[in-house]
Amino acid sequence: MRIIVFWFFMFLTSINLCQEGAIYGTIKFDTEEPVVDAYLVINGKNLFKETTSNFDGSYELKGIPFGTHLLQIRSLNSEPKDIQIKINSKKQVFNIMLPFLKNELNEVLVNTKSKKTKIETKGFSVNVIETKEASLRNIQTNELLNTTVGVKIRQNGGLGSEVNYSLNGLSGNAVRIFIDGIPISMYGSSFNLNSIPPSIIKNIEVYKGVVPGHLADDALGGAINIVLHKTTKSNFNAGFSYGSFNTSQTSVNGLYRFKETGLTFKTYLFQNYSDNNYKVSGRSVVVTGLGGTQTPIVAERFNDAYRSTGGMFQVGFTDVKWADQFLIGFTGSEDYKEVQHGAFITITPYKGRYFESDAQLATLIYQKKNIFTKGLDLNINALYGNRNRIVNDTVAAAYSWNGEKALDFRGNEFDYSWGSQQEGGPTLAKINRNVASIRTGISYALNKNHKFLINHVFSGIDRKDSDELRSVLENTFLGTRELRKNIYSFSYELNAINNKLKANVFGKHYHQKTVSTDPTIAQDENGNDIIVDENISSNNNFNGYGFALSYTLHPKVTLLTSAEKAIRLPNETEVFGNDGDNVVANPSINPEQSNNYNLGFRFGTYRFKKHNFTITTNLFTRNLKDRIGLPIENSTNINNELILYVNQGSGTSKGFDAQISYNYDDNFGANFNISRFDLKVINRGVEIDVPNTPFFTMNGSLRYSLKNVIQKKSNLNLFYNLYFTDEFSYLVPQGSNTVGDDFFKVPQQLAQDLGLSYAFPNNKLVFSFDIKNVFNAAVYDNLSVQKPGRAFYFKLNYSINKF
Repeated sequence: MRIIVFWFFMFLTSINLCQEGAIYGTIKFDTEEPVVDAYLVINGKNLFKETTSNFDGSYELKGIPFGTHLLQIRSLNSEPKDIQIKINSKKQVFNIMLPFLKNELNEVLVNTKSKKTKIETKGFSVNVIETKEASLRNIQTNELLNTTVGVKIRQNGGLGSEVNYSLNGLSGNAVRIFIDGIPISMYGSSFNLNSIPPSIIKNIEVYKGVVPGHLADDALGGAINIVLHKTTKSNFNAGFSYGSFNTSQTSVNGLYRFKETGLTFKTYLFQNYSDNNYKVSGRSVVVTGLGGTQTPIVAERFNDAYRSTGGMFQVGFTDVKWADQFLIGFTGSEDYKEVQHGAFITITPYKGRYFESDAQLATLIYQKKNIFTKGLDLNINALYGNRNRIVNDTVAAAYSWNGEKALDFRGNEFDYSWGSQQEGGPTLAKINRNVASIRTGISYALNKNHKFLINHVFSGIDRKDSDELRSVLENTFLGTRELRKNIYSFSYELNAINNKLKANVFGKHYHQKTVSTDPTIAQDENGNDIIVDENISSNNNFNGYGFALSYTLHPKVTLLTSAEKAIRLPNETEVFGNDGDNVVANPSINPEQSNNYNLGFRFGTYRFKKHNFTITTNLFTRNLKDRIGLPIENSTNINNELILYVNQGSGTSKGFDAQISYNYDDNFGANFNISRFDLKVINRGVEIDVPNTPFFTMNGSLRYSLKNVIQKKSNLNLFYNLYFTDEFSYLVPQGSNTVGDDFFKVPQQLAQDLGLSYAFPNNKLVFSFDIKNVFNAAVYDNLSVQKPGRAFYFKLNYSINKF
């Protein structure tokens, strides 16, 4: 039915309701340098179009009615410029030259706002991360996120290891990750944020606590939305990096569009590899000798290699009469990951345990503005395909941290009695999933002050488990799993009091159905054994609602407040388990709920001669019910290899975060942010601090730019990053008896990075060099699981933005 409706829309949109065109080109100073973040606007009767120039000075404005219009251009290093443009064709080029000025900023420029600022002043607690500079450096998308205020990325090792995202204290699956509004979980583990280079990302939106209706998902703690570039200009970009631990990463992406027909080809390819053989030490990194004597050592990880490859190809039409974008594509990926240990480091690591996964997905994108009438927009984004995962664990030998076979009490090599690295016996477990997701959004702007939005997201997973090492009979008794999720949202946006007041009110409806089917033996009326299906199912319906409001108290001071009753439905792993991640099934787990509140201010941007700075603050509280997480741990289960997600109980998270950004003369930049909160839960009638949670973090960064180094029109950028995480404990506080508590504490940590990038005069080739963890600090995100020490990486990036 959805397909019929879609093609019906496609047919209707072939009717041309009005003639519109687009303009594009580049903006340069009279010094021939590109103008970055220039603000362009066409503001006329019943017409408002705006954009900002890109890293290379390029810009594009679409949907402009034929006729004569006034184009206004504003830049921080130039006088304002207004030009008359006449639109009489579908695509027209306007290249703009601005005189370069290094004097004080013109007052007219102070009142312009970038797209980033506009998103951040809509009332939501949101940060927009721009990727222009990061795309040229050896920086992972996760590293970008980790520098953001209120965000903590916790990774269980090196490249390819499990990643946990925390926003204002809520973490794990309470935080949803999207790629253009589609949940990234649908793409599978082989296509993750480490596989997406910043070069294809326009920006990253980080919503904390309160999530707008247009994302329409059960993101209780917040959402991270990766917004990919939508440009229709032909371009090409290739990057290659190599560094410590035999780590290499390659990415190639490009787009080509035929101007006459709008036929567009778009592709993206990636490759990642690392031995992850960095050195580790600690209480569990030991060698056991005669008599059970344990000798601590510094060891290299020897069973932790990671490899992933994949890509995306799309073909369709862009900027044509019946569609802004219509792209049909295929996304494929695969990865291989060795497993060094279980959830925590133990004295006998794994060797020979690994898992592989792959995904093949068909995708469809359709976008059209002003589809039936002016102000009515339609957006459809869908995927369908299959994902597979295999866990291979067939080695019976026990190993020590020196990479050699482990010795027993008598000094003899030994094998595990269960015949595999992880308890439970040898396995070639395979999980096959058929997945589908479709996001549909319709919005109608009544005028500049009123807008209505309706969004729907459907996600479906059909899962079947098998194991080649089990008999035909045993495989007959392996079950199937089904998960269906529908989330609907309705939003209303208000812009009033001369743009001072902005409000967004929304409601959401959540529905999820899960079914676990497991064959079992029963007896018929005659006493004969028969196979019957035993079903465990759940059907949950919930309603949520919220608002976001901003009010400009002063041109430089904006009040931001938001609230939401949020629901988070248990995901596939929490309900059905996952052998590859050592997760046990819990079909009886309940959804978690939270009342989220934010109150913040934005001060700035203040400008004094060549100085400018911005300050943002946010107070927050989260009132939780049936919080989903790992069991509240004690010292008796610290060495468990398996984990189980449970409802921990009700609790509260409250705290604050703040950030200050400073720039001088566009050459020097500094950023500092701090986040502190308390997260408490009622456990067995007693309110306790939630264990295994970093409550206090700080991040800082410095950037300095030098022009005309070695060559004229070249740019050298120097970078410094600092990451601080305060001490936290894996265990619940033990009261006055603190003997042995230090064993379970993750120590206070301070990691620092240095980097540089050099852009050659034509801006096509950029070389970068980065030193991660400069002082080789011992860094942990999880108890006893050490992350990589000092590492060196270089990267070459080549791009063409004009053909």
